[in-house]
Amino acid sequence: MKSISKYLLAFTFLLSALVTRAASILIPMDEVQKDHLKSYGIAFWVLKNGGEVDWLLNYRGGSFMSKYDKKLEDECKIRGVSYEVLAEAKVSEIVTQVNDPSVNMDLVKLEKAPRMAVYSPKVGIKPSDDAVIIVLKYAEIPFDIIYDEEILKGDLPKYDWLHLHHEDFTGQYSKNTGRGRNADRMMEDKAIQEGTAHKWGFQKVSKMKLAVAQHIRDFVAGGGFLFAMCSGADSFDIALAAANTDIVDEIYDGDGVDPNAQSKLDFTQTFAFQNFTVDTDPYSRRFSDIDVGRTRYINPTEDFFTLFDFSAKWDVIPSMLTQDHERVIKGFRGLATAFNMSKLKPGVTIMGELKSANEARYIHGEYGKGQWTFYGGHDPEGNFGGGRGGGGYRGGGGGFNGGGSAGSGGIYGNVGGSIDGSTDLSLHPNSPGYRLILNNVLFPAARKKKQKT
Repeated sequence: MKSISKYLLAFTFLLSALVTRAASILIPMDEVQKDHLKSYGIAFWVLKNGGEVDWLLNYRGGSFMSKYDKKLEDECKIRGVSYEVLAEAKVSEIVTQVNDPSVNMDLVKLEKAPRMAVYSPKVGIKPSDDAVIIVLKYAEIPFDIIYDEEILKGDLPKYDWLHLHHEDFTGQYSKNTGRGRNADRMMEDKAIQEGTAHKWGFQKVSKMKLAVAQHIRDFVAGGGFLFAMCSGADSFDIALAAANTDIVDEIYDGDGVDPNAQSKLDFTQTFAFQNFTVDTDPYSRRFSDIDVGRTRYINPTEDFFTLFDFSAKWDVIPSMLTQDHERVIKGFRGLATAFNMSKLKPGVTIMGELKSANEARYIHGEYGKGQWTFYGGHDPEGNFGGGRGGGGYRGGGGGFNGGGSAGSGGIYGNVGGSIDGSTDLSLHPNSPGYRLILNNVLFPAARKKKQKT
């Protein structure tokens, strides 16, 4: 009897060892997940530590799976991320299901943590003004902050991924003008920007910003990934199109607008937009008719956009970028809120739209060897104070139509925010709008698959 017991015990230990060695950890991304946003940080943590992650497209909300490791399990516990330990048989069952040609799922290997950079001023702007900085910090994903000088001296090739937010690449200081409560802020920003421009040999800030935009364009052409939100998206394309003319009024740069500026726009230089009309009024908060945010009349309670469903096996890239546990996303405002679909170039992929208003909120495309994604609006949970592009209803500039001061909020503003008016993501750990940002963060880590369409 003792001999039998000994063999049974040995067999149990052997079986346990085999199961443990073959087991994986699944991070579900459906409604059972306690913290969707920190889950992306876990996936990034695995990559940073030399591991691989399987991104299971359309399986339980776009779940992540990785080989079992006690350190990984502990990290999930520490960060409050829901997870499941799977035996080999269950892993095989999931892989078979995902690879079944009859289901709209796919498995994408994430292999290497991308090197991350956020384009943001070192002074004058709080980190709380940028939703991407907030979510990267919350998810514990490392990144560097770079600005004009780093780009002009050639630092972009050090990175795989670059984010732009509420920057004005036209050199008009977000059209804050020098009036009223904006005067001090604009003059401070103007002095800093002009100092940098002169240091680098540019006579005008608009010329420096154009050079920066062209460096970013070349970064993408060479294989980089660009993710832009708010005015970082439309002003980028406008600056590239206006390379051979002057669309900046004298209150910003000391000389007038080229009277023939509109006819001199070169749309062959842009990523996403064409045939747009620039707004050269220095007191208008619009850059052009690309953004419909200041002309739309949509009740905040009805402002939602819908994500498209793509074929995971055929259209892998947009499928990765639209992984979410919800398909209908609440709208949010910004200096650039939504893109006029009639201004999109052929070949641009619309991933999220409000069809009734003919506006695109989330778009993607290729340029050279690289990829870009533009996401309209400032903050998916809209808890910023006014500040530069913040606040408003769900992040629109203070009040329903913008214009509030820092911390003012307006409709839906500052609900669930922090004391400085920024969004407290611990109150929004399952935000579907913020998940779209983090899809773009992991996208460059994917093993390249040839797109079939």
